[in-house]
Amino acid sequence: MGNLMACPRLKSGSRSSRRTRKMFQQLDPQIQQQILAATVFYHQQQQQSGGGATGLNRSTSTRPAGRKKASLLRSSSERPRSPYDDPLVQPQQLVQEAEVDELGRKHFVLVHGGGFGAWCWYKTMALLEEAGFRVTAVDLAGSGVDSYDPNAVTSITQHMQPVTEFLEKLPKDEKVILVGHDLGGVFVSCAMEFFARKISKAVFIAAVMLTDGQSVLDAFQIQSGMNDLMQEIKTLLYANGRNNPPTAINFDRSLLKDLLFNKSPAKDVALASVSMRPIPFAPFLEKLSLSEMNYGVVRKFYIETLEDNCIPNSVQESMVNGSPPERVFRLKGSDHCPFFSKPQALHKILVQIAELA
Repeated sequence: MGNLMACPRLKSGSRSSRRTRKMFQQLDPQIQQQILAATVFYHQQQQQSGGGATGLNRSTSTRPAGRKKASLLRSSSERPRSPYDDPLVQPQQLVQEAEVDELGRKHFVLVHGGGFGAWCWYKTMALLEEAGFRVTAVDLAGSGVDSYDPNAVTSITQHMQPVTEFLEKLPKDEKVILVGHDLGGVFVSCAMEFFARKISKAVFIAAVMLTDGQSVLDAFQIQSGMNDLMQEIKTLLYANGRNNPPTAINFDRSLLKDLLFNKSPAKDVALASVSMRPIPFAPFLEKLSLSEMNYGVVRKFYIETLEDNCIPNSVQESMVNGSPPERVFRLKGSDHCPFFSKPQALHKILVQIAELA
């Protein structure tokens, strides 16, 4: 590559600074990455040598006598040694490592479905974090480890309050990739309406994707595909008495596997059977108000699950046709919960979505 040159520090706003920035922006993107990577490496070398200039060690034979080879750092929290210390590493690998930093700035926010909690994303979180992404899984009010009583939830706004609070606290210049599963799609849609500028992409995984003026109950009643098993497995709870509307929906735990986890490992079915909580009923009745100027400007993607007994593929297709996303992905062999039944395939799709320009 030849000798590396450090970019001079220029006063912000100076003519030289503006001219240099314009010239940099006109370069080929790959060359921009190489310059940035070289600059990072140069500053790392300066820090290691106490601030003075340093040369590049191209061969272990040129190291001064008595100098010990640095040991490899195993912890992901520690900065690895420079690739240029290893003669087998090609320069383009440094560019690839610089791209990992870009992935780290891509932030996935995961919203679970009805009855679930942040716990259901444990495989997806691990895979995304290992790939270099930032990941946050949120518990809805009355779900997961949240202490609120699901029978006391009376609106979508109340149920999704933790998601709202999270997005409100995001820095102004930060955007997230918002992912919703099952009923989590309702809260993703609401977030797209209220926080469009903070969401770069929205992903619906076997999720309820409504149109303006539609409720969850509307979407399900339209389709006869909501099968008898769904009717058999659910139990309505009346915390306010039988003379008042239902407050929550509970599931017969003995039938959960057939409805939700027909392709999932036994250990994940066991986890769900002891972790799932009743689903607040009020959000099923509330109609959404979605606008083209907010909800409509966020890029959205849908992931269909083809072996789904809870929201059959015909229902998913109907929602996709009613509100067409930018792209539809189809997970073969997945039940309603691909984060259990097809975690690697789901991960691959999520990374692909994140990398789409």
